[in-house]
Amino acid sequence: MTSWLLAHGSSVPLCVLLGCVVLAVCAEASSGGTSVCWSPSITSCAECLRRGPQCAWCFKEDFLRGAEQSHRCDLSENLRRRGCDPEFMEQLETKVEVNATLSSTQVSPRDISITLRPGSEASFIVAVKQLEHYPVDLYYLVDVSASMQENLDHLKTVGVALSLRMTEYTSDLWMGFGSFVDKPVSPYINVHPSKINNPCSDYEIRCRPAHGFHHVLSMTGNMTEFTRVIKRQRISGNMDTPEGGLDAMLQAAVCQGAVGWRPEAKRLLLLMTDQPSHLALDSRLAGIVVPHDGLCHLENNIYTGSTKMDHPSLGQLSDKLLENHIYPIFAVEKQQYQWYEELVDLIPGSYLGKLGLFHAPNLIELVADAYKTLLSEVAVSVSVEDKAVSRFWVSVSPLCPDGSTAKDQRCSGVQPDQTVYFNITIGQHSCDDDGKDEDVTVMVRPVGYNESTVVRIHSKCRCNCGTMGRCHDDDQAPCRGAQHGISQEPRPDTMKDSDPSRNCRADGSNLDCSGRGVCECGRCVCEQSKLGVVFGKYCEMDDFSCLYEGEVLCGGRGVCSSGECVCVDGWTGVSCGCPTSTASCQSSNGLLCSGRGRCVCGKCVCDDPKLSGNFCERCPTCQSTQKST
Repeated sequence: MTSWLLAHGSSVPLCVLLGCVVLAVCAEASSGGTSVCWSPSITSCAECLRRGPQCAWCFKEDFLRGAEQSHRCDLSENLRRRGCDPEFMEQLETKVEVNATLSSTQVSPRDISITLRPGSEASFIVAVKQLEHYPVDLYYLVDVSASMQENLDHLKTVGVALSLRMTEYTSDLWMGFGSFVDKPVSPYINVHPSKINNPCSDYEIRCRPAHGFHHVLSMTGNMTEFTRVIKRQRISGNMDTPEGGLDAMLQAAVCQGAVGWRPEAKRLLLLMTDQPSHLALDSRLAGIVVPHDGLCHLENNIYTGSTKMDHPSLGQLSDKLLENHIYPIFAVEKQQYQWYEELVDLIPGSYLGKLGLFHAPNLIELVADAYKTLLSEVAVSVSVEDKAVSRFWVSVSPLCPDGSTAKDQRCSGVQPDQTVYFNITIGQHSCDDDGKDEDVTVMVRPVGYNESTVVRIHSKCRCNCGTMGRCHDDDQAPCRGAQHGISQEPRPDTMKDSDPSRNCRADGSNLDCSGRGVCECGRCVCEQSKLGVVFGKYCEMDDFSCLYEGEVLCGGRGVCSSGECVCVDGWTGVSCGCPTSTASCQSSNGLLCSGRGRCVCGKCVCDDPKLSGNFCERCPTCQSTQKST
């Protein structure tokens, strides 16, 4: 593990070159003067460091000499001039560690650790190298609805010819095959018994049943086997125009074991269709409301989640393609080109080919052109884990092999053995609401590459203040009330007023300790009551003055504060008797109150008085009315 440390006050930024990796950590001190850090309202170390990355807090015990607490916060050079030695300063330190032990042929470095505070940032460079020849995995995902019959016939002669054409780029091509139609439920297919097993019975043609995704052939280098499997394929049928292509794509991406994606190969997923695709939320027409979980659901090579989960969102599909290092290629007829043109702008690393006809020569050239284009474009995707995405910011600036800086965050025309350098800066806006230190993971994924960089951020939100851990601020101020048995909990970062009793009054109140205690050393000592226990920061809570539910105060699902129940998460109501969840109102068809009412306090309230039942599912009057008409 190689590490670099940069403390503010250094005269120059630190930039180190490690092999082919340039790592730069730059944090410039502000020249704004004392007013940048100092403020009379600052009384704690944590609040001082939140003023900016250039600020420091002096925790030397005798530093103040009678001055106000706020003078412990200043620029580090000002504190030094006033007699605070560097070992007594708590200040921003941007620490970067690079794990140089992980081997890499394409992406470096592979592992970086960064320590940040709010207001600070760190910059580093990720190098992405294009190799000469990669193994290539190509998975054909084909729409086998009835309109694709002729196109499926053309595919039967592609295998060997494509293998010969791709020798210009690789000597190791493997291919696999899967098919899709649509979700096999109404209204997407005809559910008449005679149509389920043979959707084409009206035309005296034997078709296969409709399916969301069928994995037919795992990756193989045997082109004869690929051709044999393609020749056995039959078309199917469905009712509506859009197909389930995106749903099938996600399964082909995440079911790595079944498909047989090789770890070392460049992965191409070719979608062939002559229609647009269903998008997320379309499945509501079939009563399917469960969002897609992004996981593999293959049993005996059949997608079993097709009738249980919605289509994936474009964002979800993009994430899964990136995670699994897959380049998507869309081979569509020209009538659908505009629809897919808008789609590929939202999926990184994708390629769109417009075909007049799905003839074998056209498909072969499409795959070859797509591979050449995708390989020559190098881009990265940077993602911060969801829990912290709002507290950090990221910027990316690529340096291309020709010396240019690309504006669209990618380099084009990259040749084998050339390297693209991405200058990536990560900064921290703020800490979590609880003010605690936290660890956050950031992934830097070059699009379509099977290597990535893991950036581990340690966010420092608390002050250590030397080996003794004493910052000598208001968070640790001693209290005279300790002599009277008052708990010595840390005080807030900022005092409300110079009057200690002011800290014993809740906002908007003119009574010390809510009139139910005495203020000692800025803290409430609550009175004892025959009715029960009085407690809380301002003696505002008790265990006796609120409503009961089932002979239990606040139903046992909340605390009593100022005569009102404050419910725990998941419950509401004057006595915490109402669940906030609507799960108890969900009917068997997946709708809330069968789509005929509202969920109030965990029970269905029907929109029409003629409706009845726990889920508004019954309407005897409605049935009789329909019969009479």
